[in-house]
Amino acid sequence: MDGKNLNIALFSPAKNPYSETFIQAQKNNLKGNVFYFYGSGDDIKLEGEDFNITQLSFCQKLNKKISHKPVSQFRATNIVRSLKKNRIDVVLVQYGNHAHHLMPVFKQMNIGVVVHFHGYDASVKNVILSTNTYKEVFSRSTYIIAVSKKMKEMLLDLGCPEEKLILNIYGPNPLFLKVKPACSEKTIIAIGRFVDKKAPHLTILAFSKVLEKHPDAILLMGGSGVLYNACVDLSIALGCFDSIRFLNIIKPEEFQEVLSRARCFVQHSKIALNGDMEGTPVAVLEACAAGVPVVSTYHAGIPDVIQHGKTGLLSVEGDIRSMAEHIIQLLDNPDYAKQLGQAGKKRIKNHFSMERYITKLDELIRLSSGL
Repeated sequence: MDGKNLNIALFSPAKNPYSETFIQAQKNNLKGNVFYFYGSGDDIKLEGEDFNITQLSFCQKLNKKISHKPVSQFRATNIVRSLKKNRIDVVLVQYGNHAHHLMPVFKQMNIGVVVHFHGYDASVKNVILSTNTYKEVFSRSTYIIAVSKKMKEMLLDLGCPEEKLILNIYGPNPLFLKVKPACSEKTIIAIGRFVDKKAPHLTILAFSKVLEKHPDAILLMGGSGVLYNACVDLSIALGCFDSIRFLNIIKPEEFQEVLSRARCFVQHSKIALNGDMEGTPVAVLEACAAGVPVVSTYHAGIPDVIQHGKTGLLSVEGDIRSMAEHIIQLLDNPDYAKQLGQAGKKRIKNHFSMERYITKLDELIRLSSGL
């Protein structure tokens, strides 16, 4: 069978979260017919159908009561029924811990499985322990995908067989390559969830130091999350609230617009206390693709993409003084900002394009299907 005719089941624990642009890219660009299953536990749906496929029927509830079999077995049976009904050839699962929860399905059905790790699923200690360090996932899967060199090392340390483990870094939406930044304004952009590993509070602390040299600079912060209110309070306490625009969640086209006038993109990623780490942040790739220099940290997959002094400027995690100096350097010298940005755009085109990412994913899916 031609790879274009494959029926691919794409599993994700939630439906199209705004930060998971890679899922939309897979749905829209993978070769074959993509069936999108979203949700987890007792609430999994197939996109295009308005019912919960894991909900137990009356007969199943009665059978469970009599047989004392675990409810997960009956839910798995319902998912298998849907996979067979739609003649699924191969499965692609987002997140290692979601694949762990779906193991009862794969035990009932002999089918190729590709598991795509992204970040927290390979780094948060409690998540890893709850999956028995992914022993069953590694054993049952045909391929395991890591999105950074650091993640690949971590998965190898957890016991993933090297022959199954594939490094495949995301690619940005090609529309970002069309952005032509002017670098004329003293506008700094930071896009990402307000969570510990993205450390928006450290970005604000660095920016407060930038204002001492450039009081007319503006920081645009897009996103939402548990640290949002704390970050607003911090900006007020530091006296820089009037210089920060909290944009909340913005759409890709809005991100492209602000990148067109930004001097640099900033993200102070770090390891959270619970071990949570980035994979390779998509927003970093998108900023690079747009030709905007990135000011970030030596964290996870970021240095795989950003070359310090060539396509952006990197600091050690937690070093807000160094980050502030890097931002000031770009505000002082717009020509240097343009130079870094143009080199970053070229690097994305040559090494991290969406076409490269999807082509590799297509290859792994086809090989996993056995067709």
